[in-house]
Amino acid sequence: MIENGFNRRDFLKVLGWGGTAVALSGCGNTSVQDGAEMVTSYVEPAEYALPGIAVYFNSTCAQCDAGCSITGRAREGRVLKLEGNASSAINRGKLCGLGQAGVQAHYNPDRVREPLLRNGDKGEAIAWDKALGLIDEKLGGVKGDEVAFLTGGVSGHVKVLLKNYLEALGSKNHYAYEAVAPSVVRAANKKAYGVEMPRLRMDKAQVVVSFGADFLGAWISPVHFSQQYAQFRKASNGGRGVLVQIEPKMTLTGANADRWIAIRPGTEGVLALGIVNALGAAGLSLSADVAAVSKAYDAERASKDTGVSVEQINKLAALLKERAPSLVIAGSAVEGYAHGSQNAAAIALLNRVLGNIGKTIEAPANVPFPQVAVTTGSRSAVQALNDSLANGKVKVLFTYGANPVYSAPAALKFKDNLKKADFKVAFAHYMDETALEADLVLPLDSALEDWGSAVPEYLPEGVQLNIQQPLMEKLHADTRGAGDILLALLKQRKANEYKDYEDFYAYLRSAVVKNKSALGGAGADDDTFWGETLSKGLLKLSATNGTLSAKSSAAGLTIPAPAGEDSAYPLHLIPSVTASLRDGRHANQPWLQESPDPLTTIVWDSWVELHPKTAARLGIVEGDIVEVTSRSGSVKAQAYIFPGIHPDAVSLPLGYGHTALGRWAKDVGVNVFGMLDQVVDKETGELALNETRVKISKTGKRIVVVKEEGAAGGSQAGKKIAVRASTDEVELSGEV
Repeated sequence: MIENGFNRRDFLKVLGWGGTAVALSGCGNTSVQDGAEMVTSYVEPAEYALPGIAVYFNSTCAQCDAGCSITGRAREGRVLKLEGNASSAINRGKLCGLGQAGVQAHYNPDRVREPLLRNGDKGEAIAWDKALGLIDEKLGGVKGDEVAFLTGGVSGHVKVLLKNYLEALGSKNHYAYEAVAPSVVRAANKKAYGVEMPRLRMDKAQVVVSFGADFLGAWISPVHFSQQYAQFRKASNGGRGVLVQIEPKMTLTGANADRWIAIRPGTEGVLALGIVNALGAAGLSLSADVAAVSKAYDAERASKDTGVSVEQINKLAALLKERAPSLVIAGSAVEGYAHGSQNAAAIALLNRVLGNIGKTIEAPANVPFPQVAVTTGSRSAVQALNDSLANGKVKVLFTYGANPVYSAPAALKFKDNLKKADFKVAFAHYMDETALEADLVLPLDSALEDWGSAVPEYLPEGVQLNIQQPLMEKLHADTRGAGDILLALLKQRKANEYKDYEDFYAYLRSAVVKNKSALGGAGADDDTFWGETLSKGLLKLSATNGTLSAKSSAAGLTIPAPAGEDSAYPLHLIPSVTASLRDGRHANQPWLQESPDPLTTIVWDSWVELHPKTAARLGIVEGDIVEVTSRSGSVKAQAYIFPGIHPDAVSLPLGYGHTALGRWAKDVGVNVFGMLDQVVDKETGELALNETRVKISKTGKRIVVVKEEGAAGGSQAGKKIAVRASTDEVELSGEV
């Protein structure tokens, strides 16, 4: 037994290994109080670092939730470059531009450098001891259910400490919020396959039909899927794979497709059922429930509702029938409606009909340690928190990795409701819109100078526990890691349980080496195992595969007919997620602002994307400043005319329009989140991002659109750099 009443089960829980079948190797070796080892923080400069000679460290990218492993190149004690870690099953040595920009996030001069306490409209610098003491004071007399923690998606040992801290407070109020999240698709996958995030095997498919999943750009794990796509394109499976992309606004994936089909916004589920119907008509055997559901969606009705021709529907059905196995994917374009769940369910039904389940759709591995498994975020979380704030149920609120003041729809009035909390604490790298509303701001280490662990949501091979370690010394003396802050707060509540961990590094090292037998290090010396873990930057865990279910009934599945014309707001707004800016958290990284949008080549600004026919009808030309108005708000931005969008739609990119976040984000472009109508998916309660209807009007102003393809004519310095053809000559839905 462990001394001082701290039993073995509690010890497992503290270190994040509780609730699993894996146990520590024996009662005599589980104590960290017996002096058997000494844990010290590894923050000493490397003695082997020589001037002009680079050293390399493996860690984890924190720019998005994909969980790519990285190798950092450091010289003279400064990290200079990031690349992918070849040992990772997720990115296999590759890294996207967003990941490369992590260096700029680290060196950004607008980082918060010391704890700040609100003093009127300004922040007063205070010491850490005072900041932590103030939190303890403000929690005094507050009931556990009056304390809430808002985060993004979170996993690993920071999640363990967060959960333990909330339990110590007597609170169950953890809200995980992601402004752009595949929550509806997760729920539909759970119903259709029994798991939220199955493995998608493009490399085994002959045909991939993607309904708006931008897997080459910004969807779930783009570096991994880009490599899967490369395998899909090879002839190893009996011929070159064919990609069909169906969406109302062209994405990077759509631009790479063999066939791009523009569909009327919100009708993706109708098309899926129309293809099922056509497959049945072509002789494919359908079960009774599927036949009953698809009977009403013949090619003529599907064509009328979706705008996709009968010929294209029949060609798609023939392609899927002839070339097996196939893979059908539902992406963000599908789920952003009040009937998003029905859309996603209809698309999942296609995989069942085609026999793809178990072939190109596989079960993911079960994470053996639930405490470190990812808690995914959703848009509905911020709505739930907003209701609690509005009703005065939250007295103390902590925020970490989420910026709802910027990304919540204006209709929620989140900023106003936030003021009703008595005390607000923000864990922050920068003074973003939510941190500006806090009473206390705690400055965070960057991802390149912090310790941590993470388990990604999408696991393409087994289970991988990513290790995050500093690539250099801290730039600013008074920043701390989220794990260190949570550990300090836990010591205020349960000092005895955490007294042997000087800092989060000591805690993380103990958590790993004390369970080394279950982590592949049986028999290894503690120091050797820990050193090898840091050298690899990850641990591959033994795990069992989950199981898939293909028995869900199609009964009751119906897709509503497209909404009628709205003369006041005739166009569908499609907020687009770009590979660089995502939900806007990276808008303060100049490399990303300077990176041209892959399709429009626009930099450093928002744009309003219009089909040439729509623009001609409205008398709009490129560079016109137009006002886009919804029932909830309006924005003004430059017009860009592009044939890769449905004539009934208009698109603006997300991520721009900050009022804070630093010099490179503030007042650049417009914020689309604020003008979204408060419409939710009827099954999941998720905010329906694509349900907002808008109208467009000219302001009378015009500018030259700044873009890499040059001004009119597609030239720079008199040299033609982009060959153009008129829209009449381009047939984007044709096979390439």
